[in-house]
Amino acid sequence: MLFHVHAESPYAFEIDHERFEQEVVEASRELPILVDFWAEWCAPCHQLTPHLNRVVDEYEGTLRLAKVEVDEGDNMKLAGNLRLRGFPTVILFRNGRECGRFSGSRSSHQVREWLEAHLGGDEAADCEAARPSRFLAPAQDVGRANPIAGPRR
Repeated sequence: MLFHVHAESPYAFEIDHERFEQEVVEASRELPILVDFWAEWCAPCHQLTPHLNRVVDEYEGTLRLAKVEVDEGDNMKLAGNLRLRGFPTVILFRNGRECGRFSGSRSSHQVREWLEAHLGGDEAADCEAARPSRFLAPAQDVGRANPIAGPRR
């Protein structure tokens, strides 16, 4: 084991394929859930972790962070069904829907701006109109309505 990432934020938790629908998709109907797909061997994943924790802590419980270690159990199937192409990939779920995603490491400032745009900007309205998440659907059907989004500049 090269690294070990702990859910350092009190608002972060580890999640797996089996619990994803209930603890992420369904739970996002109550409050937004940011999902970090990471791998133990992935240096950018470890660079991103403290920035995600810092920003999620700033939301003081109005946003939660779910961490998926893609190399454990059936988690790679989940990543495949969501059409992830690299790690880290972060996806925001709100009201049972995917609202946006980004890949690669980012600074706290960039994560904060991206979240502000997706939780309160034009993308937030797009999320309200987006179709429900179907993370277990065939890969060709998942994500067409939700292209990869990055921070507004």
